[in-house]
Amino acid sequence: MTECQGLPAALQLPELIAARQRVAPHVVTTPSIRWPQGALLDSLPADTEVWSKLELFQQAGTFKPRGAMNVMMNLEPESLQRGVTAVSAGNHAIATAYCAARLGVDAQVFMPKFARAHRVAKAQALGARVILCETQSEMFERAEALQAKEGRTFIHPFEGPRTLQGTAGVGLEISEQMPKLDAMLLPVGGGGLAGGVGAALRQLWPEVRIYGVEPEGANTMAMSFERGATVQRESVSSIADSLCPPKSEPFSFSVCRAVLDGIVLVDDAALRAAMNLILSDTQLVVEPAAAATIAALLGPLRESLAGMRVGVICCGTNMAFTDYLDIMSVVNK
Repeated sequence: MTECQGLPAALQLPELIAARQRVAPHVVTTPSIRWPQGALLDSLPADTEVWSKLELFQQAGTFKPRGAMNVMMNLEPESLQRGVTAVSAGNHAIATAYCAARLGVDAQVFMPKFARAHRVAKAQALGARVILCETQSEMFERAEALQAKEGRTFIHPFEGPRTLQGTAGVGLEISEQMPKLDAMLLPVGGGGLAGGVGAALRQLWPEVRIYGVEPEGANTMAMSFERGATVQRESVSSIADSLCPPKSEPFSFSVCRAVLDGIVLVDDAALRAAMNLILSDTQLVVEPAAAATIAALLGPLRESLAGMRVGVICCGTNMAFTDYLDIMSVVNK
């Protein structure tokens, strides 16, 4: 770690800019908007200004290709020829499939049998071979066996310098598209997005407050912050299934600890309310993870960020409308 930034050399600005340029042919620059008048602003203290990064318009539907593509583009040609593998409940599998297709690489991904059919179909449509497994343990065991047998590279969903270099591109775009923020809210699953975006913004806007947002039922990063070390939970549960890794990992944890000012938790009811508000104000149908930062702004951070210019991120969405209705039907029961 460098003394001036508390960040590893791999996450210094020149490296982040280089990674953005590297993956540029394969990802899009997603828009940022100032939040329109509507239910959100009516619910916040006066003069609170909200800007949103709409990463749901990214290739493959989420921010995930940014990191996965940077990992793959740093592999030797011989490694790429042997193919890649991944473990995911949805978004990372889709991103790995997309990146592999762009680079002409064979992808075989392991997904749980409870994965939403829309996500499985999307990964398959992008050319990946999908193997459904009964448990998370089985998924990882089979991925490891495939690595040993065929020499494939495992593309981690959130851990490692190359992954965070890629996701930092979101932060670089935010700094160009938004006026200087007082605070930035970032969803946290394993910390790949929060760590990368936080690393970029911490260097560009040193005074900005940066908060992570986790589901109450999957608070592995908050637990890691409290204990000062990575943790593993026996079980995790939230409608925001893409923010539910059962454990934290060393690199992403260390970076999140260096760049985040704190982590707040939101429950499933708050996520549903935020999803409903997003639909009302913007006509966007988003998955629960994409509503996490709005849920935090309406809930635990509402008063402390009153009157400030705040950034939020809609990190993506891969969900059939029937899935959305299924999740939201609880509101009306």
